[in-house]
Amino acid sequence: MKMQRKTLVISIASVALLAALAIAIIRPGNKSPAASTPNGSQASALTVELVAAEHRSWPQELRTSGTIAAWEEIAVSPETGGLRVAELLVNVGQRIAKGQLLARLADDTVRAEGAKQQALVAQAEASLLQASSTLKRAQSVDVAGTIAPQKLDEYQATEASAKASLASAQADLQSARLKLAQTRIVAPDAGVVASKTGVVGNVSSTGTELYRLIRQGRIEWRAELDARQLSQVRVGQPARVTLPDGQAVAGKVWLVSPTLSTTTGRGLAYVSLAADSPAKPGTFAGGSIELQQATASTLPEAAVVQRDGRSYVYLVGADGRATSRVVTTGRRQGDRVEILSGVDAATRVVAKGGAFLSEGAQVTVAAAAAASAASSAGAAK
Repeated sequence: MKMQRKTLVISIASVALLAALAIAIIRPGNKSPAASTPNGSQASALTVELVAAEHRSWPQELRTSGTIAAWEEIAVSPETGGLRVAELLVNVGQRIAKGQLLARLADDTVRAEGAKQQALVAQAEASLLQASSTLKRAQSVDVAGTIAPQKLDEYQATEASAKASLASAQADLQSARLKLAQTRIVAPDAGVVASKTGVVGNVSSTGTELYRLIRQGRIEWRAELDARQLSQVRVGQPARVTLPDGQAVAGKVWLVSPTLSTTTGRGLAYVSLAADSPAKPGTFAGGSIELQQATASTLPEAAVVQRDGRSYVYLVGADGRATSRVVTTGRRQGDRVEILSGVDAATRVVAKGGAFLSEGAQVTVAAAAAASAASSAGAAK
């Protein structure tokens, strides 16, 4: 019984509240303040400022993409084969200096061969010494022609043969020493270790790659361009590369390809990047190359509204109503955007807040509003 009374009271209170609201709504003279102004005209939706396009000198840009790669790569491999890899002394990513020891091959057999060649050189020197002494003695006693000419010729031939044998032994010793030096594999130039394929314990062969280096640590962006674009690029022009994580890296064109690919019809502009930049070889990245300066008609970025995949600006007519106009945009720098078509230098557009406007909306121009306020203040005095 109590529950029914409580429900009845709540229902009566609700009906009374709805009736009071209805009376308030239909009461004469109760108008929405936003519906109209005192003189009957439509209320302003927004107070706006108007700006005109400004001409600025901006560099023209070629936007393209390409691969980041090493400026030059060096394959480090043994110059002698048949030896076991004893040590690999550097790792991937390590920065190295020219002449730094990178790997060492087992040199026991090479040292033994060198010792053998050293002994052969000593033996050849002894043979030459003996042959030279025999020839000198024969020449010293042959004052009366007692020794047959054939015998003297034989002594001279023996000496010449001993000299040749010594030269051959010395060459073999030099070869053994060179082979010993080649068991120490050093960096041909400074750089960064890009890869390591050698394995300790493997028996190497001549030309088997142990390391691959990025020469001098230099990397470059290889921008792909068509024939028309490539003709505009010059050595020394600045460039900017945008990495996949959003970082921007500055660079400079150091080489322009003299030919185009017969397959793609495109050429390359080589842009050198700083060695300590976050760019990594193998990354595919977009970027731009700056060309000569050119005049651009620009507006504040806030004045351009993006809607339905198109760019718009808002103009204000003599009746104070906003109308949209499609524009074509180009380059961007800082908080300004280039306007390629749609408005001219004499056209004034809404500086900001266009995203809150609709077609035909009533607006108040800030300069006009300020002038009206000043006039009202003067009249009050």
